[in-house]
Order: sequence, then C-alpha cells, then structure tokens
Amino acid sequence: MTPVERRASLSLAAIFALRMLGLFLVLPVFALEAARYPGGDDPARVGLAMGIYGLTQGLLQLPFGMASDRLGRKRVIVAGLLLFAAGSVVAALADTLLGLTLGRALQGAGAVSAAVTALLADQTRDEVRTKAMALVGASIGLMFALSLLLAPLLVSWVGLSGLFTLTAALALGGVAVVIWLVPPEPHQHKDMPRGRLSEVLTHAGLLRLDFGVFVLHAVQLAMWVAIPALLVQAGLPKADHWWVYLPAVLASFVVMGTTLFPLEKRGYLRAVFLAAIGLIGLVQLGLLWSAQAPSIAVLAVLLFVFFCGFNVLEASQPSLASRIAPPHARGAALGVYNTLQSLGFFAGGAVGGWLVKSTGVHGLFVACTIGMALWLLVAWPMKAPSGRR
Repeated sequence: MTPVERRASLSLAAIFALRMLGLFLVLPVFALEAARYPGGDDPARVGLAMGIYGLTQGLLQLPFGMASDRLGRKRVIVAGLLLFAAGSVVAALADTLLGLTLGRALQGAGAVSAAVTALLADQTRDEVRTKAMALVGASIGLMFALSLLLAPLLVSWVGLSGLFTLTAALALGGVAVVIWLVPPEPHQHKDMPRGRLSEVLTHAGLLRLDFGVFVLHAVQLAMWVAIPALLVQAGLPKADHWWVYLPAVLASFVVMGTTLFPLEKRGYLRAVFLAAIGLIGLVQLGLLWSAQAPSIAVLAVLLFVFFCGFNVLEASQPSLASRIAPPHARGAALGVYNTLQSLGFFAGGAVGGWLVKSTGVHGLFVACTIGMALWLLVAWPMKAPSGRR
C-alpha cells in the first residue's frame, strides 16, 4: 500500500471500530439486561429491540450512499455518526423496552457504512482493496472480541444505560477521526459523472452479493439470540463468555490471514468464498445438533469455525462489491449492499426472537441452515474479478 492508502485504510477502519465497539458492547448482554425493563419478558419484543437498528439502517443506507456520491463522503459520514450518537443518548435515558427500541432505531438512522466503504474504495487500488477491506473487517472482529470481554464487566458497573452512554462517546470520537485523520476525498471522485440506480439494481454480480450479505448478517444476529443462553446452559456464567468468544475470534484472524490473501493471489478467491459459506452452514447444523445438550467445548469449536468463515466473507464481500460496481455509482452500489446487510441484522433479530419463542432454538438453527444453503446455491455461479476463479 502507498502511504495514503495505509492512512485511509487505518483511519476508516478506526471509524468502523469506534462505531461497532459501541454496538457490540450491547450485543452480548442486551437480551439478558433487557429482561429487567418493563416488557422485557417477551423474547419477540427483545429481538425486535435488538434488530430494529438494522431496519432503520436498511431504510437509510441507500439514501446515505447516494448522497455521498453527490454531497461528498466525509460530510455524510459526520452527519450519520451524529445521528448514531443521538440514538445512543435516547437509549441511555430509556426506562422501558419501548424507549430502548426507539433509541436503537435512531442509532440505525446513522447509516454510514456505505459512505465509509465507498470512501475506502475511492482511496485504494483494486489490487490492495481486499487487504484494505480486511483491515476494516479485522477492526470489526477485534471490537467484537473486545466487547465480549468488556461488556459483562462494564454492564455490572454502569448498567445497560451506561453502555449506551459510552456508545455515544465512541461515535463522537469517530467524528473527530473523520475530520482530522481521514485523507481528503480524491478529486477524480468529486468530478466523476453520477450513475443511475438502475445500473446497480440490474447487475447480477452485485445482486448476488447483496443477497449474500443479507443472509450472513441475519444468521449472525439470529445466532446471538440463542448462543448466550446455550453457553449459560452449558455451565458457563455470562461474565465468563469471553473465555469462549475471544480465543475463537483471534484464532480465526490467523486462519483468514493465512488462507484468504495467499489463495486470492493464486486465483482461488471464488473457492475460498464458497468454502466459507459452506463452513457457516455446517456450523448451523452443529449448533442444531448440540442444542439438545450444550457443551462448552463443542460450542467453542463451532464458534471458531463460524468466525473463520465469517471473517473471510466480511473481508471479501465488500471488496468484490466495490470492484465490480461502476465507479461512478459506487456509493449507490455500496448503499444497496449495506441496505441488505442492515435488513439482515433486523431480520436476524426480529425473526430470530420470534423463532426462539415459537419453535425453540432448534427451529432457529434449522432456519439458519436453510438460509446458508440457499446462499450457497445463489453464490455458486459467481465469478471473481480480473478472471480469477
């Protein structure tokens, strides 16, 4: 990478990290802590409160992405982070599950993922973009691991409202990074003619990735409606869940670094991509089998395999989307991509909570298995860019 590419990759990864740490700090403890609020005894309502963030993200990712094509990436990113901070304050002040739900919805209105990813694509060359996106994915994964370690400790000290207050502060830190650390936007992007949304919505390769990112994040969030309870059933107190999560996440980064980048250079990106989808599908079958009598060791292995597949897909999918999208409509293309990602979060939380309530965890993991199988079928005809397999 050039110095500008390194600066862009690190600073934009930091924005994702600050924002996602705030989200992830809440995720491992939300279902358990929300039960203390009026209405928190209903798993479907708790799942809705957890997932509604994804609904508002889904509604606004495309408008924010298209706005970044016209108004500039950095301006849109700052506006979105301020909305996210405002939603965090609302959630921190809430004393009912409805208030939490409204705060989460306003958090989601700060839909900056498309604009951040588009800016990173603007400032990196195709040949280093997967590495740049992997830095973003690694920052997200590290924040997830850190949140799993810190969340149980912090929530015991400051409660759920304190976590949301910290989330607001982290979002404001992201604003500072945008203003002072992110490199200026490339002039060629500002002067580029703007494409039509129809170019994005009729592109078969992009639509295939859009479907995939929806399924991936629906399955991810749906899993976490059930996994904390399974670990507790297996005999691991919630304060010690990081013993399982942290090694699984960190070891999966090693696997990603030693497989994705070397195999991509050798022309096997498609094979790695499809294998990662298959691995996550097998994990769902494993969770279905182990849910009857949860074991800490089995759950730890399954989560390690899940994160191996998840990290590969988190690094390669946005890189592929930015590389095959028309450059003049990159913000719109990544807006659609992140819209489906956010709707996946919403579907995973809302439908996952409903499935656990109505069919139990077995029904949840059956649905996740079917979703991954459908994605594998949809992704099979994909072609990697630049003639790669």
